[in-house]
Parts: sequence; C-alpha cells; structure tokens
Amino acid sequence: MKAMNHFIVKLEKTLNDTMTTDSGLELHVANRFNEFEHRVMEGPVTALPAKHDTPVQVGDTLYFHHRVVLQEGQPLGTQEKEYLVLYDPITCVSNQAIAYKDKDSGEVSTLGDWCLMTPVDQEDEMTSEIIEVITHKKPPPKKAQLWKGNHLTEELGLSEGDIVAFKKNMDYSIKIDGEEKFRVDPTDLLYVYNH
Repeated sequence: MKAMNHFIVKLEKTLNDTMTTDSGLELHVANRFNEFEHRVMEGPVTALPAKHDTPVQVGDTLYFHHRVVLQEGQPLGTQEKEYLVLYDPITCVSNQAIAYKDKDSGEVSTLGDWCLMTPVDQEDEMTSEIIEVITHKKPPPKKAQLWKGNHLTEELGLSEGDIVAFKKNMDYSIKIDGEEKFRVDPTDLLYVYNH
C-alpha cells in the first residue's frame, strides 16, 4: 500500500497510558484529561509516500507531530492501528514527519525543514507575591543546542552543538530514545550565542 503524501505508521496505542515504578509495578494512568502530555509520537513505518523520494525505509522509526494521534488522530481507516503522517519536504507547516531513526544504524536524521534541539539548563526564576511567598518558577526555554540540523541550519551558518536562541513558545517537545528534544522550524531561530 502507498499513500501519496503520507507515511503510514503502525501504532499499538496512541497514548502512553501506563507507567512502571522503580519496583517494577505497572500503573495505569488516567490520561484523558491531559492527552497532550501522554501522546505517542513515534512508530514503525509500514508504507512510504509515493509522491516523494525520502531516505526513510519501511521498518524505520518515524517521529511525528502530535496531531497524528490527538483527538482521534489520523487513522488510515482501512487498516487497524495504522495512521497517516503528512509529509512535505519543503515546509514545516505541512510536514508532520519530524525525523526518523534508521533501523540498521540507529542514526536519527531530520525530515523536511525540521531541526532538532537539545534543551539547555537555565536558571530558575524567583517570583514573589504581595505576601512574602516566594516560589521558584522554571522559565520557558529560550535557547537550546542544535542536535540535528539540515540544509537550512547550514545556510544560517549553524553547526551541530551551537547554542541557539529561538522565538517564544517555539519549543515543541518530543522524546527521542527517552531524551527530551525540541522540534524547531529554522525560521524561528533568532541568533547563535558566541562560543
């Protein structure tokens, strides 16, 4: 089966609804109130987009936008547990396929114009209210380290490892091999910090 502009991924579930404690006890999580936090954003590729030539192969792991699974998601309809992931190699806006992991080498590479950033630890911000109540509030990320770039980050003169500032609220989180990364459109990068 081939979709024209989509990857097809097979997902056993669309939400991570269990967690395991340190002692090995498996707990079921009531996640319907916060499905965004528990969404599945990766799965094995079962079919490639016919319209586009990509380096992805059937069996590779595809990392994708949360809309693929949220609010009933984008199920294929004809096959159980298979979902459509829109692919557009030219723009991030129309590209739900963020990155893939090669099944043989384990190497992660970005797709389309997306780049992947590693969060950089930032200092906590102290806030106070009228009464002497002081709380620590973690500031929203404003910078991150370029982990996986592309042709656009190269055109900007960026190298993997550079610390880069980006526009407010452009830090969309995604887990890759259990580590938090940000998927960022290179047009939202503002400047690189001096080394």
